Amino acid sequence: MSGAKASAAPAEALRQLLDLSKKLGETSDLASVLGAVINALRDLLHADRATVFTYDRRSEELIIHVAHGVGGSGSEVRIPVSGGIAGACATSRQIINIPDAYADPRFNRDVDRRTGYVTKSILAVPLLDDQGELVGVAQVLNAKSGTFDDDDSRLAQGIASQAAIALRRAQLIEDHIDRARLLKEIAVAKEIQEGAFPKCIPEHPAFDVAARSTPAEDCGGDSFDVFGTRESTICGKEEAADQLVMFLADATGHGVGPAISSMQARGMMRMGVRLGRQIDQIANEMNMQLQEDLPPGRFITAFLATLNLTSWALEVFSAGQGPVYIYRRTTDTFEEIESDMPPFGIIIPGFGDGPCRTFHIGVGDILVLITDGYFEAQSPLHECWGEGAVCALIRRLRDEPCDAICSALDQGALEFAQASATDDDRTAIILRRRF
Repeated sequence: MSGAKASAAPAEALRQLLDLSKKLGETSDLASVLGAVINALRDLLHADRATVFTYDRRSEELIIHVAHGVGGSGSEVRIPVSGGIAGACATSRQIINIPDAYADPRFNRDVDRRTGYVTKSILAVPLLDDQGELVGVAQVLNAKSGTFDDDDSRLAQGIASQAAIALRRAQLIEDHIDRARLLKEIAVAKEIQEGAFPKCIPEHPAFDVAARSTPAEDCGGDSFDVFGTRESTICGKEEAADQLVMFLADATGHGVGPAISSMQARGMMRMGVRLGRQIDQIANEMNMQLQEDLPPGRFITAFLATLNLTSWALEVFSAGQGPVYIYRRTTDTFEEIESDMPPFGIIIPGFGDGPCRTFHIGVGDILVLITDGYFEAQSPLHECWGEGAVCALIRRLRDEPCDAICSALDQGALEFAQASATDDDRTAIILRRRF
């Protein structure tokens, strides 16, 4: 080296390079790796500042986590991969040495304007891993000698080679840790969701009922409830009910977000029952609250019903949930219960006006309340299992226990899909009157 750089002892430079190698080998913490790299670039290249951008393939952005003079550890700035000098370096995957930043049209002056800093010279180096894949860009600002020379470029490239591999390792470990943390949180969410479903289904000599929910992912966008009430109060486990309450909800999508929404709806339904409200009143209140709470484009289909265990009158309110059927044993036909209103969260004016509809459940009749995870189970040829197949299965198993019907529905959907899971959540409530 010449000039000011010649005064630097080669032994000291070698010591700093070895120290950087040691630091990069000792840690897999992303922030520590980034900090070690920017300090080495600044000190070894006798510059004023350094920055390392990591590359996000999914968003096609360069990310500044830490930089001299710009925030600190924990801060994050994102720029398009096509933007500025760093973007040009990432795109070309070539070292870019600019002696006069303001003379280069690719230079973005906004940061200087905001901070008062004056960028003069720039050395940008692509960070490529051992597979030649882009990991990020290192950028060094303002050489103390005025400009960066070829020796600086070679030294920066050597540092970049070590940094790229260390960054890739740190990113992989961080991704693994993040995934493990996410899986743990999803497991907790799944436990909470499953714990909120009824622990036991009410038993009664005059009817048979079964219910289950199988999520397409770890958490499902479906929720359900079946419980007894007596004199408008939710029964305890040993109390005889005079009315059975059934609830089914299906939020758009599946996963943790829709699971939260559908469980929120279930909680509101239970609260309404505890307050002695009729199901049309509950539905109206639920819709108003969900209209406020749900993000744009999100909604929940739901079905609420009460079955009087003396008169066998079934009062229903359907918010976009369907198809729902009553299999009529005496005529061997299916009667469809159509929707009263659109799904929850779409409209408010006029929602829930008018009394609930009432259906009579006769001896041998079966209420078939299932989500579209069954109807829309798809074969490898992208054909849907469909309503006809579901109705044929119910007719064939009309004298079997309801739990067996639920199992057969699951088995039939999976066999048709030729898969171990369906694309959508599957939830079913099947009820048959015995006498």
